[in-house]
Amino acid sequence: MTYARLLPHKLMLRCLLFLLPGILLLSFRNKPHFIKKAPTTQNAVDTEENRFTKVVLAEKLDEPLDLAVLKGGKVLFIERKGNIKLYDPATKKLSIVTTMPVSTKYTDKQGHKTEAEDGLLGLTLDPQYYKNHWIYLYFSPAGDVPENIIARFEYWEGKINLASKKILLHVATQREQCCHTGGKMDWDAQGNLYLSTGDNTSPRSTVYSPSDERPGRSPWDAQKSSANTNDLRGKILRIHPQPDGTYTIPDGNLFPKGMDKTRPEIYTMGLRNPYTLFVDKHTGYVYWGEVGPDAGKDSVGRGPKSYDEWNIAKKPGFFGWPYFNGDNRAFYKYEFATSTSGEKWDADKPTNTSPNNTGLTVLPPTQPAFIWYAYDASKEFPLLGTGGRCAMGGPVYNSDDYKAAARPFPTYYNGKWFIFEWMRDWIEVVSMDKDGNYKGLERFMPHSKFSHPMAVKFGPDGDMYVLEYGQGWFMQNDDSKLVRIEYSAGPRKPMIVVSADKTAGSLPLAVNLSSAGTRDYGSEPLAYQWKVTSSTGLYNKTFTEPNPSITFDKPGNYKAVLTVTNTKGLKSTAAVQVVAGNEPPKVNIDIVQGNKSFYIPNKPFKYAVTVSDKEDGDAGKGSVTKNVDVSINYVSDVSLVEAPPEGHAAAQEASGFSEGRVLIAQNDCKSCHAPNKKIIGPAYMAIAQKYKNDAKAYSKLPNKIISGGNGVWGDVAMAAHPQLSKADAQEIVKYILSLAKPKTASLPLSGSYTPKVSDTVSKPGVVVINASYTDKGFKGAPSLSTQEQLILHPAKIVAGTAKSSTGIQKFKMPGTGEEMVIVMNNNTNISFNRIDLTGIDSIAFSVIAPKEQLFAVGGKIEVHLDSANGALIGTSPTILQDNSKITEIKPLMVSTSITPVGGLHDLYFVFTKDGYKGGALFILFDVIFK
Repeated sequence: MTYARLLPHKLMLRCLLFLLPGILLLSFRNKPHFIKKAPTTQNAVDTEENRFTKVVLAEKLDEPLDLAVLKGGKVLFIERKGNIKLYDPATKKLSIVTTMPVSTKYTDKQGHKTEAEDGLLGLTLDPQYYKNHWIYLYFSPAGDVPENIIARFEYWEGKINLASKKILLHVATQREQCCHTGGKMDWDAQGNLYLSTGDNTSPRSTVYSPSDERPGRSPWDAQKSSANTNDLRGKILRIHPQPDGTYTIPDGNLFPKGMDKTRPEIYTMGLRNPYTLFVDKHTGYVYWGEVGPDAGKDSVGRGPKSYDEWNIAKKPGFFGWPYFNGDNRAFYKYEFATSTSGEKWDADKPTNTSPNNTGLTVLPPTQPAFIWYAYDASKEFPLLGTGGRCAMGGPVYNSDDYKAAARPFPTYYNGKWFIFEWMRDWIEVVSMDKDGNYKGLERFMPHSKFSHPMAVKFGPDGDMYVLEYGQGWFMQNDDSKLVRIEYSAGPRKPMIVVSADKTAGSLPLAVNLSSAGTRDYGSEPLAYQWKVTSSTGLYNKTFTEPNPSITFDKPGNYKAVLTVTNTKGLKSTAAVQVVAGNEPPKVNIDIVQGNKSFYIPNKPFKYAVTVSDKEDGDAGKGSVTKNVDVSINYVSDVSLVEAPPEGHAAAQEASGFSEGRVLIAQNDCKSCHAPNKKIIGPAYMAIAQKYKNDAKAYSKLPNKIISGGNGVWGDVAMAAHPQLSKADAQEIVKYILSLAKPKTASLPLSGSYTPKVSDTVSKPGVVVINASYTDKGFKGAPSLSTQEQLILHPAKIVAGTAKSSTGIQKFKMPGTGEEMVIVMNNNTNISFNRIDLTGIDSIAFSVIAPKEQLFAVGGKIEVHLDSANGALIGTSPTILQDNSKITEIKPLMVSTSITPVGGLHDLYFVFTKDGYKGGALFILFDVIFK
């Protein structure tokens, strides 16, 4: 076999040797590990992720926006299109309390209707709710009056009295152009009500400051709202509701009562879209997440790239929009009529001279953001990541509020702010000092994904409640849900695992259900209850053993639900589905000529696919052959397939589709786009049809994906994606444009394939063979599909990707991400699983043994089959110490011929040194099969 080209090891080693501190280099002598694990602190134990349980309460919601948690764990929440819903934990059911008539559309001057962000937007309970039964809603009333209102209603025991409606506040809006509503409410300790409002301004004519002062362009000018002291939009308002449904103005707002050209309700102004809001009742500080504009890069003459913000108002103030963004980065004053730029706005003396302004000309000094971040990586806050942005703010946790709660969060979180990201699907925790100054960030439940979290609140029971909007915009999403996050301070719920040895098969179907892997944290023994039911309701049986055996003799869908209870009475449930009456198809892919682990660039190999189905027959007979789908793809980016070469056992999660489709799934594209349906952006199929005959599309569309843009599909701005490389953006474009082409016919069940790989490629990709068949179902049992994948890798394996190892230290190079193996001791090893040795007669190693920098003593590499003590099939020549200076070090290639064995084997590479007296042996970069 051949190997295209080695990595630039000289540069990598230079980076390694300068990065490792001298004290760590000295510790290489005689020590198997050079970094000690920090001791576990009590706080770390308290916040272990396995102490938090994410319980799904309701699913498939329709644009959920806000929630309020009642005593007893009942959850009242709203959906944008008008539904008010109640989740009752006693029945575990969801009910619709009522549907409010709301406006969800904009109509422009030409009569064109578009989907708006308007609707039912905010919900809060009165501080004295359990005495007066009042709730407050913020919504866009149906009808012709363009406004949003706060209205108070009586609500109790699942019923709302619509006749009790009292309108407290009218916020005049425009309903011509989308977007930005805000709409969340909260209370301070004095009973003052706070409301966040968006700038009600279209961002779709510019990705910088929307300050278009031309006649008739008021919907595109945020100076009319956010920067207008006489307007309620783009603000946080503070009022004091009265029992009769009116309100008074509390002292201490931004402008005194009666001041000309101001609204006394304003607490903070200069906001774009403060979509979430929290008021700390202990400090009086106001917290919010603010969704920013869409520019992907700085522009001379226009302004800075765009930032989302998390902000804190310790007192009233002006927060800059539309003149400033982030940490007071100023936009240029831009004349849209002449397309000319003036001076930058002055953060110390901002002025609003727009003809659309009805308020003061001179504004208060601008306050900088608390946390700010762009599409690309943040130098100030690197933990925030990259990609699409949508900053949301949750609560500041105060343990004194939950002293009587059943499951309070640990005191570790006391005084910390829970923030979350709608696009990036995470929740993080902000640490602050006693004065509310920033100290640090950490991820909350880092291994859990939240599908576009929309609201995060603590209930009186101490649990955290989260509304997940789901991935698609303006639509009901299957992954939308209401969840409760429970914390276990002492005994925890059992960690439950369920499985079945067969999840489908012909009748009679004998199934062994298993709870193997279920465990508890110190309160065993466990009690098991399996409840098995059919979708028809005709089958219902209960089993109390951990691993029952069941025989199904009637076709259909069955669900086996396991409930496990520990000695503390804590329960967990999980389920497995079984289809009886239809045997799943069998699909097999084989390499009949060539190696099952590796491919040789530009050299053909032969494959064969076999399919058999008990009910339908075998491939080669009738319609079975027609319905087998076979495809082979060369995926050039090997990082998209995260598995080593393990024959038929390899990478069940690896994609059999193009790189572009994988990249779309890994990024935020599905928030705005769908294959065949317009969401907020065009459908992929529509894009493909538009550009299918445009030869320049392959060159111009990748730049648009990276930089963002607007104007092609109406005035909707496309978010920038600076985290994508040009090559990745090109792959996304290739995939999208391929949708307009006729569907490629399946490859034949057997044939030959040649991986086309350029000799200049430094990192060869993988070949993914995919074969699938969906059967016809059988006598009442649904159809079943089987898909098989076989992945062929290049003949070079990076040593640092070994599945297991002993006595070595892996080191990942900054920048390149390449992993190397530092062999720390004698008789240590690394291993790779299920390597096909067919046609392999030698193995080469890329190594180095620098004495001066690493005190390396050199050694040999032995190749063993199936265990570290298994059959020895090859031994490398001795790897010698290298006394060169760092600038002269070059990687050494050593090779060993191996005993021809063929077939799949686990390979162990054992590192030895004759006469070993201590010290590291060498550094291993790559293993190359020939």
